[in-house]
Amino acid sequence: MSYEMGEYDIAVIGAGHAGTEAALAAARLGMRTILFTLSLDTIANMPCNPSIGGTAKGHLVREIDALGGEMAKAADATFLQSRMLNMGKGPAVHSLRVQSDRRAYHAYMKSVLEHQENLWLKQDEVVAVTFDEDGKVNGVDTRLGAHYRVKAAIVCSGTYQRGVIHVGEISYPSGPDAVAPSVGLTDMLKERGITIRRFKTGTPCRLNRRSIDFSKLTVQEGDEPVVPFSFETKEPLSNKVVCYMGYTNAKTHEIIRQNLHRSPIYSGRIEAIGPRYCPSFEDKVVRFSDKPRHQLFLEPMGENTEEMYMQGMSSSLPEDVQLAFIRTIEGFEHAEIMRNAYAIEYDCCNPLELLPTLEFKTVSGLYGAGQFNGTSGYEEAAAQGLIAGINAARSIAGKKPLILDRASSYIGTLIDDLTVKGCSDPYRMMTSRSEYRLILRQDNADKRLTPLGHEIGLISDERFLCFEEKMRQIEEEIMRVERRTISPSEALNALLVSRGTSPISTGVRAADLIRRPQLSYEDVMSFDEEAPDLPRAVREEVGIEIKYAGYIQKQLAQVAEMRKLEARQLPAGTDYSTLAGLSLEAREKLQKIRPLNIGQASRISGVSPADVSVLLVWMQQKEGRHDSDK
Repeated sequence: MSYEMGEYDIAVIGAGHAGTEAALAAARLGMRTILFTLSLDTIANMPCNPSIGGTAKGHLVREIDALGGEMAKAADATFLQSRMLNMGKGPAVHSLRVQSDRRAYHAYMKSVLEHQENLWLKQDEVVAVTFDEDGKVNGVDTRLGAHYRVKAAIVCSGTYQRGVIHVGEISYPSGPDAVAPSVGLTDMLKERGITIRRFKTGTPCRLNRRSIDFSKLTVQEGDEPVVPFSFETKEPLSNKVVCYMGYTNAKTHEIIRQNLHRSPIYSGRIEAIGPRYCPSFEDKVVRFSDKPRHQLFLEPMGENTEEMYMQGMSSSLPEDVQLAFIRTIEGFEHAEIMRNAYAIEYDCCNPLELLPTLEFKTVSGLYGAGQFNGTSGYEEAAAQGLIAGINAARSIAGKKPLILDRASSYIGTLIDDLTVKGCSDPYRMMTSRSEYRLILRQDNADKRLTPLGHEIGLISDERFLCFEEKMRQIEEEIMRVERRTISPSEALNALLVSRGTSPISTGVRAADLIRRPQLSYEDVMSFDEEAPDLPRAVREEVGIEIKYAGYIQKQLAQVAEMRKLEARQLPAGTDYSTLAGLSLEAREKLQKIRPLNIGQASRISGVSPADVSVLLVWMQQKEGRHDSDK
């Protein structure tokens, strides 16, 4: 027996990191939004590593913030330790990462959702999406028999969709943290023609802090001063905890090898595809058999718990084997497991069936976001959720969709990779995936995306005025430094010689000194008595923009060429099987993926430069025919 439970604009299915951002974006854009979760106690849960950011992931968090999302603010409000990664490399790959208080992060996000206007929270399982006679989404049904009328639905089911936990020889239906799986949606999605795949991921065990000998581990301090994630965070932040680092050894690896037959990965009981870039520990031992040891990081789960997370030690081996190999590691001889490691299989869609808006190509009003789209990671999920929420809201409002390209953001790169290239295993964002990473730095995410966030309606006028002031300061300081001459001095030349660069005998432009590889903006400004007192973020961006100006201009030229191809829209409904000159593979791929423009077509695996040339000639001929018809 079913019953009516009201009318909303958008239903968001799942309240993980994708679902929270999707729901907040939709509600903030004026849509009556209902957010469904299997448990109110797992909103924005971190079932794996309780951390936010990392290589390329930190870029995503900054971009989410620049567009008006919530993840960065939550990370700043609840972090335990902050570190800037890859500081020994160039600024393109500098990435912020924080260790978060898991429960505090959940509580923060739950409170934000509860107090958001136009947003309703509901603990219930959505088992079906319903459609009108035209095939457009018109509602959702829950396990309790309720029907909610909606105009759009966003699936953010994460790893809960027909989730199965594997620990050694034991397997059982479950989502993360012993929450029941979602089982109702898969059949309905298949009935609508959506391809469903099985992926796998996993997590390490959690240890009791009191059972660890920290004297045998290397202390890993946080960075000071702490750099915030959110461009809105102004108050100083401080690290609260330290983390630790240790190493496995030959005995550890031997126990793993002796028990591979008990691993569901190697016994064949897990058939799903696991993440290439975050393998289980037993995979590491097998794939990198020549390595005498592997690094591990021990990180706290929160301020008010004794649970410690073993980063780098994901496993699906039986609990007794987990305990045995952990106790071979120095410092862990008496370790006690509080939560065992496990692998989890789950259902996800094929993202090639999604538009760049994250709406399904064949199902109007149905969107996907997060791990349901084949990705891994909280940050990737949140980014997709934000875009799906924005586009669902804009579609209902009759507005143009938000589509970010590869040169605008890592978010654009992520979605383009998913919807054009697809993924054969759980997708993880990395800086190497972007061909424009020098202009897609985490420091300039606000410059790239905040005007767009303001235009959309997620960035307030007050915040936008602060952003404009920051941009003014950057522009004025770059102009000043380009004109400013630094005179030689004994102290300056001593610094130059100590850094391995030539001293100066006459005045030199400050900008030219900054462009020397051995020097930074801060180095040079210490000899400039006219240097203004500017915020850290302004100084950082000024230094990068000056030092890498030539490289940035080259990359901007590449972007201009790419956008020319993106502007060449391919006609909807084109029958690529009839186009002469295309390779057989190109015809098949183009017919299946149906790219929106030449730029997208050029990035499809199996579409060669020769195929792109064929498409360009065909379009020119087609446009010529249209012109002659006028």
